[in-house]
Amino acid sequence: AGPGERGCWLWGWTGKGAADPGPHSLRYFYTAVSEPGPGLPQFTVVGYLDDQLFFHFDSEGKGAQPRAPWIQAEGPEYWDRQTWIAKGWQEAFNGNVRIAMEHYNQSGVRGLHTFQYMYGCQLRADGSTGGFRQYGYDGRDFLSYDTRTPTWVAPSKEAEITKGKMDADRRLSQQQRDYLERKCVEWLQKYLGYGKETLQRRERPAMRVTGRDAPGGPTTLCCRAHGFYPRDIALSWLRKGESREQETWRGGVLPNGDGTYHAWATVELDPRERGLYRCHVERESLAQPLVAGVTAEPAWIPARAGPGPGQPGSQPGRGVTAEPTWIPAWPGCDRGASLDPSLAGL
Repeated sequence: AGPGERGCWLWGWTGKGAADPGPHSLRYFYTAVSEPGPGLPQFTVVGYLDDQLFFHFDSEGKGAQPRAPWIQAEGPEYWDRQTWIAKGWQEAFNGNVRIAMEHYNQSGVRGLHTFQYMYGCQLRADGSTGGFRQYGYDGRDFLSYDTRTPTWVAPSKEAEITKGKMDADRRLSQQQRDYLERKCVEWLQKYLGYGKETLQRRERPAMRVTGRDAPGGPTTLCCRAHGFYPRDIALSWLRKGESREQETWRGGVLPNGDGTYHAWATVELDPRERGLYRCHVERESLAQPLVAGVTAEPAWIPARAGPGPGQPGSQPGRGVTAEPTWIPAWPGCDRGASLDPSLAGL
């Protein structure tokens, strides 16, 4: 179990020094595999505060290890206890893999199978909180905990036996609910206090707009925002100031190796209308939206804050890099271009 799951060792903490109200989340992921191998431990536990990895344990290592500088505010007793807790769950989860294989009639069949557990809590921007627990087998939902009822939900017949056992234990159900609604939130606030300098920082995005012409076909414009933090961002394409939502393809918001994020959005258009399009970037931390477009020949151009180029009130966006040292290539933009090594494997 993750910090706070067992025992009463956080009592006495006042919650002072917590970071901004949200949204924030604390999540733990447990994974057990049927056939461990090189680089694939039989049992692993990782913990995340928002999207930042801070806790790691695996069956091949010496114990629980810090993965973020701020969590080292906890002393040796913390790590000794987390190692003891994780090792206590290791045998149970190795058994869970075998039990799940029996439920799915896979006993005696060679092959890699995984049993996973995810739990945690969140602190929303409005100050409300929520918790979640979910089990998975071979990438599919196995059991999930409904905090409103509170009962366990089995999406498949193979999990019905386990659901019945979990629901029958009323004491366990109450402990589960108490942890999610109270203790987990207390730990989340405590960790936010530790990591507030990292988690409350504001990094403005570098913007780049590029274009690619298809022989005898449409032009594809790609807008990329890179190096921003926190994660919230909205990229959209405008034609003469009007949204082209139906024509826009987005690549999602993904992490960089340095803890910041990147995102991209593309749009296809008639090559003759290239100059009519602008990329519009909005973020909660920006006083005004950022707007960028392309010239007749796709190239780097400055990002602007506020209205588009040539429109009343337009002005250069302070702190926005028009031509950063590098911006990684992502599918849908510059295929085949070199990637930053820190993004390998994403």
